[in-house]
Amino acid sequence: MTDPIPTLSLELAPGYEFSADPGRIDAARVHHWLSTDAYWALGRPRDTQDRALAGSLNYGVYDRARGDQVAYARVVTDRATFAWLCDVYVHPSVRGRGIGTAFVAAVRDTLLPYGLRRVMLATQDAHGVYEKLGFRGLEQPERWMALIPGE
Repeated sequence: MTDPIPTLSLELAPGYEFSADPGRIDAARVHHWLSTDAYWALGRPRDTQDRALAGSLNYGVYDRARGDQVAYARVVTDRATFAWLCDVYVHPSVRGRGIGTAFVAAVRDTLLPYGLRRVMLATQDAHGVYEKLGFRGLEQPERWMALIPGE
């Protein structure tokens, strides 16, 4: 039996709301952000992004006044032992306000009830944000491997 997908909403920062409701995700907006402005997903096809959303827990941050989505993250997980936090994106218009840090903290907190042994992520340039929230570099990176088809 699988635990229900979280759908909570909460005030993230003044004027901004965090939501774990997958029905609120603006898939077209998220695809545009990631495929045109995120170094790890540049050129990602829309059908690939849609499959990724369908197989993940999805989170958003929304401007309360306008209702627009301003941030996105997804988590790939078995909801028992492991999770991978990925595709974390905060729109440039709201960066620098602490929204990204609060957003990742809220995502992390939705995962706590699962009792996961490990939550992984990869970042090129946001180590400081994640370190504030308890993430750290791998203690034994030599144990980890990756299969990258086509390489």
